[in-house]
Amino acid sequence: MKKLLITVSLLTGFVALAQGTQKNDSAKVQEIKEVVMTKKVFKKESDRFVYDVAASPVAKGNTAFGLLKETPLVSSTDDKTLKIAGKSNAVIYINGRVTQMDAESLVQFLKNTPAENIQKIEVITMPGSEYKVESSDGIINIVLKKKASNGLNGSLRMNNQQNYYNSTGAGLSLNYRKDKLGISTNINTSENIEEQYYILKNGNSTATNQSEGRITDPNKNLGGYLNIDYQLNDKNSLALTYNSRANRSYNSTVNLFNTTTDSVKNETDYTWTRSKEDARSYNNSANLNYELKTDSLGSKLNLNVAGLLYKRFQNSNNFTIASDQNGNDGKSLLRIYQEQPQVIHNFSATADYVQKFKKDLTVSFGGNFNKTKTDNDTKYDTYNYITDLVDPQPNHFLYDENIFGGYLTVEKVFSPKFSGKLGARYELTNSEGHSDNAQDENLRNIKRDYDKLLPYLSMNYAINDKNTISYAFSSRMRRPSFWELNPVRNILTEFNYTQNNPFVKASSVYNQELTYMYKSSYFLILSHSLTKDQITQVPLQGVIDGKNQLRYIRTNFGDKQQLTAMLGMQKTFFKGYLTSNFNIGLQRNMNNGSLNQDPLTGDIFPTYENHIASNSLLIQTNNNIRLDKNKTWFLGVNYFYVDRQQIELGQLHNLMSLDLNIKKIWDQWTFSLGFNDVLNTHKIVIEDYQQNGNYNYVNQNQYRRGVELTIVYNFGNQKVKKVRTIDSADKDIKNRTR
Repeated sequence: MKKLLITVSLLTGFVALAQGTQKNDSAKVQEIKEVVMTKKVFKKESDRFVYDVAASPVAKGNTAFGLLKETPLVSSTDDKTLKIAGKSNAVIYINGRVTQMDAESLVQFLKNTPAENIQKIEVITMPGSEYKVESSDGIINIVLKKKASNGLNGSLRMNNQQNYYNSTGAGLSLNYRKDKLGISTNINTSENIEEQYYILKNGNSTATNQSEGRITDPNKNLGGYLNIDYQLNDKNSLALTYNSRANRSYNSTVNLFNTTTDSVKNETDYTWTRSKEDARSYNNSANLNYELKTDSLGSKLNLNVAGLLYKRFQNSNNFTIASDQNGNDGKSLLRIYQEQPQVIHNFSATADYVQKFKKDLTVSFGGNFNKTKTDNDTKYDTYNYITDLVDPQPNHFLYDENIFGGYLTVEKVFSPKFSGKLGARYELTNSEGHSDNAQDENLRNIKRDYDKLLPYLSMNYAINDKNTISYAFSSRMRRPSFWELNPVRNILTEFNYTQNNPFVKASSVYNQELTYMYKSSYFLILSHSLTKDQITQVPLQGVIDGKNQLRYIRTNFGDKQQLTAMLGMQKTFFKGYLTSNFNIGLQRNMNNGSLNQDPLTGDIFPTYENHIASNSLLIQTNNNIRLDKNKTWFLGVNYFYVDRQQIELGQLHNLMSLDLNIKKIWDQWTFSLGFNDVLNTHKIVIEDYQQNGNYNYVNQNQYRRGVELTIVYNFGNQKVKKVRTIDSADKDIKNRTR
């Protein structure tokens, strides 16, 4: 549904502390102290942080998703998405290969996977050149335990959540292994109604607009995946993966009461904006993988070919209705009808080779090819009830894109104390957009070719047994998503809408990170990120055709820098009854951008500028309390706070949330009752005041306060070996669809 999407990266991190114990033997005349060797729960390796789940007290009875929220450097503020400290996105890998599922399916998968099946979790904050990730993405790699037993196992998950409306979900996962054949599958479904309440204000000394009301968006989802993995012999393996997802969102509605004031004429007009939207989308993809092990050291060749078909169909009617100050309906003034279909076809192929040598030297190289075609046949009709005139504005936008990429990475362990990794990725992009119906000649043919060399470096040095220091530098690209390039308007009110932009070009992102660890228990991370040609949403406001308008334009908006300093610690108290994570950080955002022209219409607005820097305090703590000796009752107390900070749209007010959870483990059953946003403080408020007198205010209540009941049942042979997860050739393309 038409809405402002605000993404806030939370700064968080956790450290697990392994404690040695001493035991007294009363049977001896002389007291003997036994030294117990303990395993490091959390440690820094060459290019990643490693969290040893087997040594963690929170693993038993947990799910993979729940365990990830307890993992150092990882957080979740909405129980739907996972974030890595200081990163825009977390890409999930399993056994070194990216997962095939879209976001919703992935969450269902993680919430149905027992944490006992996980050996360790690797957090890669600065991915090397061999990883095909964009922007400032980080990677979470889940390493599963190796179990060789044949048989069938699975899990069933059911949940019910009550926020403003009630929502339900269920998922079934099955895993089968018979000698060389492995099959895994999942099917899940969910139904929810997302309710939001908006207060929108904008204007200046001569004219003001205010819109207030509700946006209601019902959704039904059905999805699943099928993985078939067959080991031809000791060296050769073949795998086929199929993923499918369907979403239906019918009867999404907008009801906003608008107040428009002209201070010069001393006039005030009242109207209603009411709209109804129906949308549905389908996402189907398949990937064929071949793996060849070339020697006993671990060298291997990996080949992937993949196909993706994505379809989204969307139509809406937006009405402007006259009203009085009490909200009583008058006559209809305007109707805007839109159809916004999008069809994406993609073919992808990757080839990766890892050569391992003696003396801890590894060389990796490979390449990838992506070919994508998008078809966006948009209809936009405006009907004026007063003049009885129809203004049709169709736009058939076709976009073709070819991406060629290659990389080389060299990793060397020079000594037990020092290791390093050096690499580079080269990417070439050819793209062309055509618009059959565009009134502007510049929109009819948009051709853009660009290439980029992306270097990478990381070093890790263990000063001694207690102190470790590491440094990493990474460069990435952030390509616009396909929906961002489709030149359509998403109408909120007649003079307040978002607008995409086919002229958006890729951003360049440069990241640096310095990490210090003490006793594998405490860490300090200093990081810097520079984004050139930042892709974002910019509010342009001004009087066009005699009306004060506000357009949120998707565009490149100058440069952005972010400095972060984070201190983290995790400790277990009272013989394991309390595991507490606490971390605190400072973040400095530096924005530098300006815009005054709508790139599609050419309309000139008063310049919107953002050259403001802000300093923010960020705090997060997760506490897991064991309530009984048998480890069957647990209480979770989680809290986060994000201070005011400057973003591209203006100043984002502070965010805060307190979440509680109580969990009961009974044999193969897990019952969990969660209370989210107990204090009802997770509300988004953005304010912006320009020197030219324009101001903009957004107040968005997403009704995050709620109660959720989850029941998970694990069945079958729990020693079944997990199916090999394959790195799909089209994973980058999936990330750029909705």
